[in-house]
Amino acid sequence: MPTRKLTVVQLLPALNAGGVERSTLEIGAALAAAGHRSIAISAGGRLVEKFVAQGSEHITLDIGRKSLATLRHVWTLRRLLAAIRPDIVHARSRLPAWIGWYALRGLRGTRPHFVTTVHGLNSPGRYSAILTRGERVICVSNTLRDYVLQHYPGLDRARIAVIPRGIDPAEFPRDSRADEVWRARFFAEFPQLAGGKLLTLSGRGTRLKGHRDAVDLLANLRARGIDARLLLLGAREAGREAYIAEVEALARERGVADRLAITPPRSDVREVYSVSDLVLQLSTQPESFGRTVVEALSLGRPVLGWAHGGVGELLAELYPQGSVPLGDAAALTERAVELLRAPAPVAPLEKYRLADMQTATLQLYADVIGPA
Repeated sequence: MPTRKLTVVQLLPALNAGGVERSTLEIGAALAAAGHRSIAISAGGRLVEKFVAQGSEHITLDIGRKSLATLRHVWTLRRLLAAIRPDIVHARSRLPAWIGWYALRGLRGTRPHFVTTVHGLNSPGRYSAILTRGERVICVSNTLRDYVLQHYPGLDRARIAVIPRGIDPAEFPRDSRADEVWRARFFAEFPQLAGGKLLTLSGRGTRLKGHRDAVDLLANLRARGIDARLLLLGAREAGREAYIAEVEALARERGVADRLAITPPRSDVREVYSVSDLVLQLSTQPESFGRTVVEALSLGRPVLGWAHGGVGELLAELYPQGSVPLGDAAALTERAVELLRAPAPVAPLEKYRLADMQTATLQLYADVIGPA
């Protein structure tokens, strides 16, 4: 851990919602709690208030808009960095990383150290390569590290640090159960989910999250005589109406519309998982990590998902009974039947904790800075 007080600037497009934003808040909180100065530079967003309340600072600068006009912010950012004099600039997204890279190149005197995080399986090429230029390159999973090395074979392996994202076990305590008031209110809101085996798939309203596969699974389970219900948590979003209508049409076609609920994003994810008999992770595109898997397993809830990407990596290590070959609908149904009838026990989660991620990142900062 750093033995002297540091100033760390994190660069990202905005502070709204997503893995990049969540990690920015989590590291900002850890820095502030340890007495360091934590600053984020972004276009702003609904999480700014929370970020600042944790003891960090935010500077509004739209360094993530994909436009040639964004290049003008190189000079603004350079002036900001000259005034702040940070020890570390940590870029978490491609365009902000480019803006930060060119801003640093023009600084006079001692430059801050440049650290990057690869959060996703970005399309390989020169544009994405900026995230491999950090003095240290953080990858959020072994899957992502292997992907980066495959596409950027010239990258020195010693510069890569695998620091998985983590969850707070206090937020997702093992064997947590929703209280009776919450349970009654929830099933009154969604009566079609009451009385059967509840399957929950959490994810944005995009085709890649596997909602159609979940609806097909529901229909296949009911054809096997299992009274299953399905909740698509967080899929109903503004701008996604046509896609949601398509999912609902599939449910009617498969005869399971009366056993399906689709909700907007909710803040009671823990309680929803706790009343679920099976949590699904069916993204058709490989994920870089798979936070849903860790959250559900931390609660002691069984998880069923496709064996690819970061989700496959986590399931193979933590709950192999829930791992199914990508696209094998028959195997998915069979495994779901097994887990609903006699779920394999979930071992207590001893890895992928938030404190582990925060400690490892602050230690990486200390290593980059070197001895005082």
